[in-house]
Amino acid sequence: MPRNGRSNPDGGAAPAPASSGEPEEITAAIVDAPGAEPRLGTVVLPSRTAGTTLVAVVAAPLNPLDLVIASGTFHSARHEDPYVPGSECVGVVLDSDRYPLGSWVYAECHASPATPGTFATQVLVADEDLLPLPEGLDPVRTAAVGNSGTAAFMPLIENAGLRPGETVLVLGATGAVGQLAIQVARRSGAGRVVGVARDRAALARLLPLGADAVVELRADEGADELAERLLAVTGPVDVVLDGVYGTPLEAALQVCAPRARVVNIGNPAGATARIPAGLLRGKQLTLSGFAGLHTPLRDKQPALTWLWSALARDELQVEVRTFPLDELPSVWREQALSPHAKCVVLPGSAHRPRSVPTRPEHTTVTPAPVLPDPAPAAGRPATAADSLGAGESAS
Repeated sequence: MPRNGRSNPDGGAAPAPASSGEPEEITAAIVDAPGAEPRLGTVVLPSRTAGTTLVAVVAAPLNPLDLVIASGTFHSARHEDPYVPGSECVGVVLDSDRYPLGSWVYAECHASPATPGTFATQVLVADEDLLPLPEGLDPVRTAAVGNSGTAAFMPLIENAGLRPGETVLVLGATGAVGQLAIQVARRSGAGRVVGVARDRAALARLLPLGADAVVELRADEGADELAERLLAVTGPVDVVLDGVYGTPLEAALQVCAPRARVVNIGNPAGATARIPAGLLRGKQLTLSGFAGLHTPLRDKQPALTWLWSALARDELQVEVRTFPLDELPSVWREQALSPHAKCVVLPGSAHRPRSVPTRPEHTTVTPAPVLPDPAPAAGRPATAADSLGAGESAS
């Protein structure tokens, strides 16, 4: 019988429980050296030991973090030897001392040459890096809001302490994190939500998600000019979620209200930004950074609980594109070009639907494999009246 309301999409047999005795050879993506794209191969998982859980990977999101680490340019990790990438997944427990066989879990993985990641048919995860999933959640959408959802929720709600009625500015709003941030801000009582990015068509799709207005970045535009355009749309801003850094952040600081809170989560627009001391002190701004990689899963649990509850009530929209494991190299290149959707790898099958629209009730949602029983909402309507500028820049 299906567990947690999920069914096997291929109609075949579910994966059998694995033994903890012998090392397990599995199909996996492998990055051979810094800067290399992943290739499909096989690796041998080490034998499971106390304090770890073996998981059959059902849905593994591809995150910008995965690409940056593989590039060899990430500030906190560089792997010279081959390794299996992948930082999170939803899956089914195959062997564990702590979690029931066949139970559904969300897992985080700090991939390295010594610790294979989640772009594989199975993954071995430390027990403290797993969370049991509530009943009835679609595994693909649940996986899709893991890393991206916490990177939206925690900076806005926990770091910035968003209060009802405040104005929120999201820089880099058309990516997966930005789209979720628009929705989190709206559902958390923000008075006005404005998204900023470089892609006009993608920006327009933010309005039904809860953005009151959007601003398109222009190529080679200076901070002062951008700040003038932003202020005309936003008014004084209380909270900035900055996913781009560089010139857009410099402009955003100029439109901040006194005692505004600014949280940076990425820097595709540049590794540096000019922050005038007088502006910082005069407005008594709070600037901070959020890094999910350095945040324990237990600290993310309240955010994930909020996100999963919103998914269960169909109050979050997330566009998902799904791919089999053998297509990861092409998906890798797509992610590098900012697909404005969440790419999710499904290692268990070579034939899957390629997209899950933002409203899953209008489609056949990709379900997950099921193990046999083991032995003993929408945001308020927004107007486009203040919406688009012209040109492009980084987002």
